[in-house]
Amino acid sequence: MCGRFVVASAGSDLVGVLRVDVEGDDLPEPSYNIAPTSRVAIVLDSAKSEPPTRRLEPARWGLVPAWAKDPKIGARAFNARSEELEDKPMFRGALQKRRAVVPASGYYEWKTTDDGKIPHYIHSADDAPLFFAGLYEWWKDPSKPEDADDRWLLSFTILTRDSIGRLGSIHDRMPLFVDADHADAWLDPTTENVRDVLDAAIDAAPLVAETLEDHVVSRAVGNVRNNSPELIEPAE
Repeated sequence: MCGRFVVASAGSDLVGVLRVDVEGDDLPEPSYNIAPTSRVAIVLDSAKSEPPTRRLEPARWGLVPAWAKDPKIGARAFNARSEELEDKPMFRGALQKRRAVVPASGYYEWKTTDDGKIPHYIHSADDAPLFFAGLYEWWKDPSKPEDADDRWLLSFTILTRDSIGRLGSIHDRMPLFVDADHADAWLDPTTENVRDVLDAAIDAAPLVAETLEDHVVSRAVGNVRNNSPELIEPAE
C-alpha cells in the first residue's frame, strides 16, 4: 500500500519530463508528510480539447466517484489494487477514461518487525521524481449552488501492485510506478486498449522499483501533524 508520501517540489519543478501544458491555480505547497484526504498536485490529460491538454491540477487524495452521496467515501479509497480495478464499480469507469499520474519525491512504508512497525523512506537513488499510476474522478456537491466555484471536487487514488525485491522485504504492496516512457499511454484518455496499457504499466513497474533506495526514518512520521524535511532524514 501507499499511505504516506512526500512532495518536496512544486509545479513544473516536480513534473519535468511529463511536459505539462497548463498548471492549475492554487497548487499545494511542498509537503513531507502527505496523508489521505490531503490536497496533492496530479497530472491528467483533459479530453475536452483536441489533442488532449495535459494539466497539473490540485486534487484530494481518496477517490470520490461521481455517484457518491458525500465525499467521505474517499477516505477509504486512497489506494486501489491494480489487479482488481475492472471488478470494482468504484474504479472501473475511471480506469477507462480518467487515468492520472501522481508525482512524488518519495514515499513511506512501515516494516513489521519484532520491535514494532519501523518506517522507511523509499526514493530514487538520484532523488529524481517518482510517478505513481493513479485514477481520478470529478464529484459534484449537490448541496452547493450550480455556479459555486467549489462545487466540483477533483479526487484521485494511487494504484498498487505486489512488491518485488528489497521493497518486498518492507511491505507486500508497492505503488504502481510509471516511467516517462509509459506515462503518455497511461494518461491518454482516447486509448481504447486499456487492458494493454494497464498490463504494460504493471510489467514495467519492477524496472523502476529496482532502482529505488530506502532507509529507516524517525517514527515522528507517524503523526501527520509533523511535516518538515527532517522526516526523510535517516534515523539515528
